[in-house]
Amino acid sequence: MLGTWRLCSYVRERLSDGHRHNQFGEGPVGYIGYAADGRMYAIFTRDDRVVPRNVVPTAEEGAELLGTMVAYAGAFSLGENVVVHHIDTSWNQTWTGTNQIRYFVLEGDTLTITTAPYKSYLDGTMGRSILVWNRVK
Repeated sequence: MLGTWRLCSYVRERLSDGHRHNQFGEGPVGYIGYAADGRMYAIFTRDDRVVPRNVVPTAEEGAELLGTMVAYAGAFSLGENVVVHHIDTSWNQTWTGTNQIRYFVLEGDTLTITTAPYKSYLDGTMGRSILVWNRVK
């Protein structure tokens, strides 16, 4: 699991009916890294983000940019098919200082990470995120 991984897909699955959709578009962009010192980071974005008109985004552009990304870093601990991200800093301050539980399957150079169920900020339904990553060589 140690190393750098490139995001291939980010799917949101609604628990009530199993409906799935691409949370960050068809080609999300991102990386997650796990280091031997027990530290990790994750950053990923939608594939179709707004491009600000100027170097400094307007308030509206900034809000849209913030809503189309995830970024955090901290320590991690491993269990059997479970990794816990102990968040030190994040794009969403409510995550800072929390432990985010992730379930994983490692098959060769493919890492699939599934979140614990959570309520969607978009539609209020319970679901989980399934992220597929490929090892960067």
